[in-house]
Amino acid sequence: MGIFEKIFRSHPRWGVHPNDHKRPAADTPLRSLPVPEFLYVPMQQHVGGPARPVVLVGQRVLKGELVAEAQGNVSVPVHAPTSGRITAIGEITAPHPSSLSQLAVTIAADGATPGVRVPVSDPFALAPEEIARRTAAAGVVGLGGATFPAAVRFNLGRRLKVNTLIVNGGECEPYLSSDDRIMRDRAPEVVDGLRIVMHAIGASEALVGIEDNKPEAIAALTVAAAAFGNVHIRPVPARYPMGSDKQLIQTLTGLEVPADARAAEVGVLVHNVSTCAAVHRALRRGEPLVERIVTLNGGALARPGNVLAPIGTLVVDLLRFAGVIGRPARLLLGGPMMGVVLPHARVPIVKGASGILALDASEALLPEAGPCIRCGSCTRACPMGLLPLEMASRIVAEDLDGATGFGLSDCIACGCCAYVCPSQIPLVQYFSYARENCRRASGTGCAMRRAGAWPEERLARLAREAQEKAAVAARRKAEREAARAAAAAVAAPARPPAVPAVRAPSKAAT
Repeated sequence: MGIFEKIFRSHPRWGVHPNDHKRPAADTPLRSLPVPEFLYVPMQQHVGGPARPVVLVGQRVLKGELVAEAQGNVSVPVHAPTSGRITAIGEITAPHPSSLSQLAVTIAADGATPGVRVPVSDPFALAPEEIARRTAAAGVVGLGGATFPAAVRFNLGRRLKVNTLIVNGGECEPYLSSDDRIMRDRAPEVVDGLRIVMHAIGASEALVGIEDNKPEAIAALTVAAAAFGNVHIRPVPARYPMGSDKQLIQTLTGLEVPADARAAEVGVLVHNVSTCAAVHRALRRGEPLVERIVTLNGGALARPGNVLAPIGTLVVDLLRFAGVIGRPARLLLGGPMMGVVLPHARVPIVKGASGILALDASEALLPEAGPCIRCGSCTRACPMGLLPLEMASRIVAEDLDGATGFGLSDCIACGCCAYVCPSQIPLVQYFSYARENCRRASGTGCAMRRAGAWPEERLARLAREAQEKAAVAARRKAEREAARAAAAAVAAPARPPAVPAVRAPSKAAT
């Protein structure tokens, strides 16, 4: 590695460095939330199709028992976070700013009686396909926020022959420390889980990226991974958004993932540390994903920290456990940079809920936006190398095609541009608005970057299809003619051998 590459990796030229606000929550010992009286388990907790309920109202379920089955290839099942009785199957408010409803199963808890578990003593003796099947059956999804079904990514990595597994322990979002806590408290589970993932995808090495503001987590994982020569703990600079997949890949390997490609296409696959721990529990203990560590933080909480909570717990129960002070000025699901505002506290946590922030008035203050002074701060901060100012100006003018041409689809909505803007322009909100409109208008011009190339692409496609059709027709014609010739040869009767003609004698000869 050259000196300039070392300097670039140790001092990224993108992103921002906000006050992390992680302590004292990160240093508070992990606590377990007492099981609430009722749990509201949503059917849509993952990317892909929602799960379909397989239980009935009045039915009693055990902890870990299947309550909803996956629908489609990109979907995962949902399990009971506790034992109890199904009291309702209906709509509840989704943990989303829209306040829209979604289907959920309501369980009246009566304890935590576990159901039947099928642990595996040696997951490395299983075929990779079996590991993926068991991971899917346990309902494991990406716990870093993406909530993509883990087993689908296993199959993708194996199909594309991924060589390196990158384990994301960056947790760059301010206030959040659930990943930090799981690395400190469950380091052996994380390491064992990532080794199982390596076996499932066929990777030969693993790089664990942890921001250098988490020395306790780095030390714990270093000890847990000491016996495995192909697992490497790599501290990275504490800089937001270091936890983004593409930024972490480039920092650890020097590889740059193209804008229109997936990480697996350059030989790497990224999984979160909490996801690896969930894979360990799914294989080693036979436990489905029914609980997770959630960070409770913010100025409106008396006892911030991290709690192990069942999926489906209402936010109001978590706030009560952490000692809410007065009325929070704002509730966030996730971090302050990429999290979403909750409409109220009577919404359940889901598998991707890394944290609940109860912000007081000073933390939730939103200054009024001013005019752009064209300072270029947003461009320097953008980790994707985009031009936020150019995109925003076109969005304001309702020119979504123009914004798309400047890379709107490559925006990861990290919020760096809005954070550094001296005029307090809500740039990331502009981009979210435009991307949602582009999704709604799929099939129109804003869905494509190179709209001007459509006619040429269409003509080329038609010519290619015509050539393919002609080749197929010629091949079929040749096959038909050969078949007819063969059939004619079989059906024709055998001819007798030719007999020389005998001429009758002439009268002169007689």
